Amino acid sequence: MSIEWITILLFGSMVLVMFMGLPVAFATGFVGILFTAIFQGPSSVNVVPTRIFGLMTNYLLDAIPLFILMANILERSGVIEDIYMMVYHWLGWLKGGVATATVAACTMMAAMAGVVGATEVTMGMIALPQMLNRKYDKGLALGGILAGGTLGILIPPSVMLIVYGMVDNTSIGQLYSGAILPGFMLAGLYMIYITIRCYINPKLGPPVPKAERLDWAGLFRVALPIIPGAILIFLVLGTIVIGIAAPTEAAGVGCLGAYIIAKIKGKMPWNELVQAAVNTIKATGMVMWTMFGANVFIALYIMVGGGDFVNTMLLGSGLGRWTILWIMMLILIFLGCFIDWVGIIMLTIPLFGPIIRQLGFDPIWFGVMFAVNMQMSFLTPPFGMSLFYLKSVSPPEVSTVDVWKSAFPFLGLQFVGMVLLMLFPDIILWMPKVLFKN
Repeated sequence: MSIEWITILLFGSMVLVMFMGLPVAFATGFVGILFTAIFQGPSSVNVVPTRIFGLMTNYLLDAIPLFILMANILERSGVIEDIYMMVYHWLGWLKGGVATATVAACTMMAAMAGVVGATEVTMGMIALPQMLNRKYDKGLALGGILAGGTLGILIPPSVMLIVYGMVDNTSIGQLYSGAILPGFMLAGLYMIYITIRCYINPKLGPPVPKAERLDWAGLFRVALPIIPGAILIFLVLGTIVIGIAAPTEAAGVGCLGAYIIAKIKGKMPWNELVQAAVNTIKATGMVMWTMFGANVFIALYIMVGGGDFVNTMLLGSGLGRWTILWIMMLILIFLGCFIDWVGIIMLTIPLFGPIIRQLGFDPIWFGVMFAVNMQMSFLTPPFGMSLFYLKSVSPPEVSTVDVWKSAFPFLGLQFVGMVLLMLFPDIILWMPKVLFKN
């Protein structure tokens, strides 16, 4: 059978099994094992445990459950509420200031724990009712939370970049340093967009009334509770970027720091810690099983010549390298509508990574571009996870259609951000060059 028909058969079978209701992890794993037996013989299935064991024993993967646990502890510690109240009082005087403050709070939370769900849910419970009560435009309120929450997948300590670095064999420290400026650039785009729209039409986002604004002493007072969070950011992000600690070690320190903060605030009884651990096990299990299943699938595809086929198809097409890059980006955007980011990394990066290097693109630059692209997958219907996170905690008057519609302007901003990073690659590469000089 030709590689073209094998490609159609493999990916068609995977899509079919997924539409039958099987999760991505088991769909890819099932198809991979089945066709390994068909193409390579039943005895070749023995290679499957070997592939999975190689992932299970990877030291870097220990950082994933630790960062997820840290996010779960922070979610229960009250730190997010402290951050939100600080930026709410500091920025609330602006037109659209509560929405701008929400994006700023999401950005600070992203720098503490690289997990999207905790931020989306918490901000949906804290900020959304406030904005709706103040007669904010529903789309602007929902969109600000959705877009701000997705920054957790880009701004270090991003769990996505850990998985990407492991799969593509690139430096996680350099990926982290390269993602900092793009993350803050996107946050800035969201806040500028909200501010401009609200100054053009103040009814979209009225400012906090003067009677509720604090004086300078009050502003500094509400800023004090976030000092422990700032220390935590340095313990996690700072130690990784400047090379003191590996991601796994920094994640362990971050868990301890988050737990100490929660205990000091008196918000971490034993049952809450147990629930945080249970949620961590569930989320980690989803990530790991997806990695295992997709690893088996892509290993088979490369074994039957799929890697060479994709390489020849793109590099031998006669298209320019930027056109090939855009084809890759559009493929990632399309996949993001239906598959979670773990599956997309495991299915595409083993194929795209070598091509990117042959085209002469910097792998660190592409890794951050990939993360920016994957932000869009959290907002693209029908399976964008952020859409479901926010809808689950929204008031009854907020419909699913409202949530979906609110995401589109911010999807456009994410696309604009991706184009800016293509036009000005030093936004990504400047910090790795400074921090990782040879």
